[in-house]
Amino acid sequence: MSESELLRAAQAGDEAAFGGLVDAYRRELYAHCYRILGSTADAEDALQEALLRAWRALPRFEGRSSLRSWLHRIANNASLRLIERRPPRVLPIDYGPAADPHDAIAEPLVESVWIEPYPDSELDLEDGYAAPDARYEQREGVELAFIAALQHLPARQRAVLILRDVLGFNAREVAEALETTPVSVDSALQRAHKTVDRSIPERSQQAVLRSLGDDALRDIVDRFRDAWERADVDALKAMLAEDAMLAMPPYPGWYRGRDAIADFLRLRPLAERSRWRVVPTRANGQLAFGHYLWNAQTARFVPEAISVLTLRGDQIADATFFRMPGAFARFDLPVEIRP
Repeated sequence: MSESELLRAAQAGDEAAFGGLVDAYRRELYAHCYRILGSTADAEDALQEALLRAWRALPRFEGRSSLRSWLHRIANNASLRLIERRPPRVLPIDYGPAADPHDAIAEPLVESVWIEPYPDSELDLEDGYAAPDARYEQREGVELAFIAALQHLPARQRAVLILRDVLGFNAREVAEALETTPVSVDSALQRAHKTVDRSIPERSQQAVLRSLGDDALRDIVDRFRDAWERADVDALKAMLAEDAMLAMPPYPGWYRGRDAIADFLRLRPLAERSRWRVVPTRANGQLAFGHYLWNAQTARFVPEAISVLTLRGDQIADATFFRMPGAFARFDLPVEIRP
């Protein structure tokens, strides 16, 4: 059935037709909610609320805007309502000063204040580390630095920036979605750019990945995985930029500098007798890995963390280890690894 046929059937009360109608936009809407909220769990809540509201409002949809624009307006409003009820999301580097690797690790924060990783599989893009031109913007729009910068914006500016720059809506469409004027949209966009441009690297990860190419990226992936599984701290240290940073949400502590990170790795995750398996994946349009730690009780390697790497050239500038085993379910990763 065509979209217009599905629309008529859905407006007449056909739930299956409604499902077929929104399936083409579901991943795009999910990514939109994630960009605003910084959390996959919150994005799922917002998307479910948005689809329920869309189903209820569908009989009144008159087609004055495109269905895509209408659905994004509902998803956007659902996300903005959720922001009002939940704390802003951050990364540890925005939460407090760098820690000393020789000190005890601070206790994890139980409240939901951390940005969460976003699986590239939800973007429905082609395989390959270096995204082709046509896929560039979708991956750039979920990079960790960009998502973190968005969380510092007022909710309305956040929505304007995403709708205009990431999704390509014009000022009139955004004004209709936010019930304001095109002039106000342009003003909010300028203010949002000033804030975000101060927070994100001059070069996006997509530009870095494309400049390196698939062969060089595969080499980085192989070297990182091999060094971690062998607990070879010196090899990992050689891959780090001099001013690299490492963070581990939900633990608030983070470490700055190649030497400090190497000391932390030797003292903590890669200490003697630690056993790991590492599986490459993709998150936030960046190189990522699922880290599995040996569990003697089950005699299995079990999920421990998803790391997302930010590269500067062929060096690791930032490594964010999301120590959130529950996040593995959203990625195409095994639930455990047998020896």
